[in-house]
Amino acid sequence: MLSLGIDGKRRKRHGGRIIAVANQKGGVGKTTTAINLATALAAIRKSVLMIDLDPQGNASTGLGINRAARKVSIYDVLMRDHDLGEALIQTAIPGLKLVCSTVDLAGAELELVSAEERAQRLRQSLRDGESGEALDAFDYVLIDSPPSLGLLTLNALVAADTVLVPLQTEFFALEGLSLLMKTIERVRGAFNPDLRLEGIVLTMYDRRNRLSSQVEDDVRDFMGDAVFKTVIPRNVRLSEAPSHGKPALVYDMRCPGSMAYIKLASELLKREKKLVPA
Repeated sequence: MLSLGIDGKRRKRHGGRIIAVANQKGGVGKTTTAINLATALAAIRKSVLMIDLDPQGNASTGLGINRAARKVSIYDVLMRDHDLGEALIQTAIPGLKLVCSTVDLAGAELELVSAEERAQRLRQSLRDGESGEALDAFDYVLIDSPPSLGLLTLNALVAADTVLVPLQTEFFALEGLSLLMKTIERVRGAFNPDLRLEGIVLTMYDRRNRLSSQVEDDVRDFMGDAVFKTVIPRNVRLSEAPSHGKPALVYDMRCPGSMAYIKLASELLKREKKLVPA
């Protein structure tokens, strides 16, 4: 079993917990998890900020923010020294705000290559000056990372307190997970020693498929208590919701996928109570 200190201490800083939702593989339910977990936390009266750090902008679209409304984006905060407060957009979900993504973010990877302190740009952008004060308003900050291990994902990991890993229950799941765990360890060693694993959430789970249960058993054997008890089922309503610009919890609150994300939010809160205050 591999442990990355999910019961570690929280460090003192601006705002609530910053959670990077990360997996270098695409199509694993990463953005779906980020959107619906954020919505579930907001529904239980938590103040939540979603940062869309993926150049594809799927989290922004999935929360109903059209491209014309994306005046100041995370690119502007990251690369043009705009304050976080300038980029905040109130979503249709009470208690949930968004910093959106635009196509400009696609060029940020190249721009960051030659930037000073390129791995710390997001962390500094979120915590310096007025941005740090804006961050104080939130209980949780969720960062939807790109499906890669490039500089944008590195910035998310350096800025975060914890990492939440959505993991599709498929044959190559453990191979990809091992690579991500090694990356997290490197980030801890070089940039962010306080980074902890929030947990692994199994997604696209099909109880009719024997492979899903085999993968679940393997991941739980390998990662132990780091794996959330809640699993996210394969559910067509989860897939439909983004095309309507709504989280699944708004699109169809009673579908199995929505109910699973409500349980996931509850489990996350229970885990937080076990953390030792700094």
